[in-house]
Amino acid sequence: DDAHRRIYSRPDDTWDGRWEWVLAESVPPARRAVLREELVWSGFGALGPALFVRPAQSGRAWPSGVDAPDVATKLLFGASSDIEGRRPLATAVSAAWDLATLAAGYRKFLQRFGAVIDRFRATREAAHDPEQCFVVRTLLIHAYRRVLLRDPLLPAALLPLDWPGAAAYALCRDFYRLTHRSAERHLATTLAIENEDFPSADASFYARFGGLDP
Repeated sequence: DDAHRRIYSRPDDTWDGRWEWVLAESVPPARRAVLREELVWSGFGALGPALFVRPAQSGRAWPSGVDAPDVATKLLFGASSDIEGRRPLATAVSAAWDLATLAAGYRKFLQRFGAVIDRFRATREAAHDPEQCFVVRTLLIHAYRRVLLRDPLLPAALLPLDWPGAAAYALCRDFYRLTHRSAERHLATTLAIENEDFPSADASFYARFGGLDP
């Protein structure tokens, strides 16, 4: 699903400067509040109570809510470099998205788990405790997910130069690659049924974070 893809795969960072936007001026306020939540989840930022924008990037589907019978005819869609009559959209990023709060969440995550991965790196893989690997991995992904799922995943061209999101992804990737064998060994030992082999992870597991060694 979308959350799984967000966590374990880097988004396409290519961007040609175009924007997608939704104008919902005619949608009743109560319905608009529900639509706003879905748009924000899909990476849109709000430039006002009824105008929502996001960078146009390949592979990003439109939210299903915009196709609802009571909404679709009351929305205006577009993909353009800018919206006529308004200042260039790239200058409004800080107004449309709360990047400061998001960056603080990423930095807190890095501070919390940076020392943890350093300790694991300092130890040979054969000496890793399988249960500890599994527990730390679970806590790490849970903490990362809490921040990531609020991230609109803007292209790098729109982000501050010191944006910590890429470092947070790299930490998760490196920890997964460092410990996945031990963590899966603990899982197999814990869940195995007597006299039955625990099934191996499927291909989608080994595709996480750009690829894990079997």
